[in-house]
Amino acid sequence: MNYYILITLIFVLVTFINLLFLPKLSSKLSSNDLVSVLVPMRNEERNVRGLIANIKKITHSHVEFIILDDGSTDRTKELLYQLTTGDSRFKVVNGKPLPKGWVGKVHACKELSRHAGGTYYLFLDADVRVSPSIIEKVLFQMKHYNAGLVTGFPQFPIPTLLSKMLVPFQHFLVYFHLPIGVANHTTNKAFTAAHGAFMFFKKEAYEDCGGHEAVKSSLLEDVHIARKVKEKGWKVTIVNNTYDVTCHMYDTNREVWEGFLKNIYIGLGRNPISVFLLSLFYFVFYILPLPLFLYGLMAGEGSYCVPLVAIWVQTLLIDITSNQSRWHFLIMPVASISFIIIMWASMLRGMKKQGYAWKGRTYS
Repeated sequence: MNYYILITLIFVLVTFINLLFLPKLSSKLSSNDLVSVLVPMRNEERNVRGLIANIKKITHSHVEFIILDDGSTDRTKELLYQLTTGDSRFKVVNGKPLPKGWVGKVHACKELSRHAGGTYYLFLDADVRVSPSIIEKVLFQMKHYNAGLVTGFPQFPIPTLLSKMLVPFQHFLVYFHLPIGVANHTTNKAFTAAHGAFMFFKKEAYEDCGGHEAVKSSLLEDVHIARKVKEKGWKVTIVNNTYDVTCHMYDTNREVWEGFLKNIYIGLGRNPISVFLLSLFYFVFYILPLPLFLYGLMAGEGSYCVPLVAIWVQTLLIDITSNQSRWHFLIMPVASISFIIIMWASMLRGMKKQGYAWKGRTYS
């Protein structure tokens, strides 16, 4: 039991140290360079008004906004033209039919890059909202780290039960398992993370790595293109953008399920052994502490309560850093159960070759 307690306390220390290497978006860099803000949209009627109103407030003096409608069947295109007419910074592009072998979003991003004239490309998802000074802040980090790509995991509103369980796990997995100092200061592609909702490229690095065409069939294109950037000798900087970038990823439990189902097994390299080992790890260190805590309370054995308190502290550190609810850490054991379930469901679907559905399309 003493070794078990020690391990959970080490987790807290490792997480605390790791977070010290996560740069915040605070300082700004004024620049006259043109920045192309690129947004793919497919059936995003519910997000069009919010996105356009939000990015119009961006304060960078030299910016262009290019929005691509990727075959929407709702009012996305109509609203785009309606809301951007008269603003010369905006250009609405009609997406081409999806070629064989391409993932929809990846193809849309590739098409967007063809229309971009900037020195920098900022790819945003339609459900993202940014602070007015976001470009100046990211430009500072890009220059400071001499990076080819700056990315970060946004703050996530979590309106549904399943989103509360799973969505904040994105921050936890990266801030605990990825050595951020190594990821940010080296070009070792083994230590890479990225979030596709917010990808800020130097144009030269984007073209050097082959752009989205280099990852055309990937359902995890953000991580895979980040690795391509590193392969070409450019740094990828992960920043804490949670006070400047918000991503409303999912509005329903079904969307949460389908989104994580699509990404998790692929993110683990389609490796069943990784699923088993990660499941065992989270069961032993993030689920088991709850019954041990209850036993400790009933038996008056205080030492049995320490592991749960330790993982609560660890999770709280990450929640504070990621601008998440201050009470979210309490559900970590239950969230870990949800995480294990979705991992196995994603693996089984992949092994059965049933395909993953997203935005009305099915991918293998």
